[in-house]
Amino acid sequence: MNWHPLKSFAFGSLVGVTALALAAGCSSSTTTETKDEASPAVETDTVVVEADKPVDAPESSFEPPVFEASAEKLLASRLPIERTTEGWVRLFDGHTLFGWVIGGKANWHVEDQAIVADDGENCLLATSTVWSDYELELQFQCEDETNSGVFVRTTLDPQSVQTDCYEVNIAPASNPFPTGGIVQRDKGKLFETDAGTWHTMNILCDGPMLTVTIDGEVTCELDDADTPLSGFIGLQHRKGRVAFKDIQIRPLGLQNLLADGLDRWTIREGMDGEYRIDDEGQLVVDGGKQQLESKDQFGNFVMLADYKMDDPKSNSGLFFRAIPGDEMMGYECQVSNETIDGNPLQPADCGAGGIFRRQDARVVAGEPKRWNSILLVAEGNHFATWVNGVQVTDVVDTRDADENPRRGLRLEPGTIIVQGHDKTTQATYRQISIASFDDGVNASDDQ
Repeated sequence: MNWHPLKSFAFGSLVGVTALALAAGCSSSTTTETKDEASPAVETDTVVVEADKPVDAPESSFEPPVFEASAEKLLASRLPIERTTEGWVRLFDGHTLFGWVIGGKANWHVEDQAIVADDGENCLLATSTVWSDYELELQFQCEDETNSGVFVRTTLDPQSVQTDCYEVNIAPASNPFPTGGIVQRDKGKLFETDAGTWHTMNILCDGPMLTVTIDGEVTCELDDADTPLSGFIGLQHRKGRVAFKDIQIRPLGLQNLLADGLDRWTIREGMDGEYRIDDEGQLVVDGGKQQLESKDQFGNFVMLADYKMDDPKSNSGLFFRAIPGDEMMGYECQVSNETIDGNPLQPADCGAGGIFRRQDARVVAGEPKRWNSILLVAEGNHFATWVNGVQVTDVVDTRDADENPRRGLRLEPGTIIVQGHDKTTQATYRQISIASFDDGVNASDDQ
């Protein structure tokens, strides 16, 4: 599916500065016109970006909240490399609702590093990113009579829980589908919550298999969850107070394109620089402008890359949906740890995870002399990236369609390119793993 924001959702944009302020419900997408160089950082102390109210909202409706977070807080929410190398990222950074959209008039807010709602209409707080096969883990807290839920593989505005999504319920034992059951699908095994207690929920979506576990106890299993197979993740407010925290996700089905060395890649002839596989099976990119291009093509996908660059000024990149056989004509996910004056909120060149010429990383979460992980989800005209577990971009490309992503929106599958930027580039990648979704969208030279 392509990204089509509903008019009842609120959106805004983001500028990286010394202190970060973000409006809830903002996708923080930018569609800046193409420039030859990255946009300069903004020199100011604070910026406040407020999302517009829904166009049909009455004056008494809830105002979209605004949040402020320092670089220190955002970087503190990074995950250990041992976890991010498995694909785990945070859907909620603990301080802002970056990467979420509010779908109705409820008072979604952040309280003590938790997402909370306790007043307003029945609605979802949904991710701006579509996910397919994954493991989702979160903690929730509810009152005795709270009626809420976690929606998986959902539309932004589901009309039927039998066709548009799967709703893992959070509800009293008296409900036809109590906590841990899947509404209108399977009542599941009764799990009684304890008011004031944080419970850990794990939801595994793996093809037609859907398993719900709460506090280590399996409450529901479906083996026919084949419609839908992808969608957003939503948190529901319906009745009573509900709180969610430590929301993490791990995509499934990733295959390392470096597992067979360079067998699945082509080195472009006539360019400087070197690509080699070292004794540990890692890809080394060494000096000079160069490109390593995948033989496979990908359209909608999730990709995980582990990289290491010792020099703070070293620069590489991961191009995607690139025109096969052409020279770096694709979208570019930047691989650069360089900052301006040591300020993580001011990337010197788009920042690790930034989508070059579309949106800078809101914080430079990668560091020199260590392994870093970048997770990229590309679905339709929406792209989102996480670096070391923290979401750094949320992009909607609204340009007119064009074969070349440098000029316009490209939805067609394309290749992955690992960039050697210049003579100072020295980067090591120990994995570039990818999983496609939406059958029929992606193509391979092997087909």
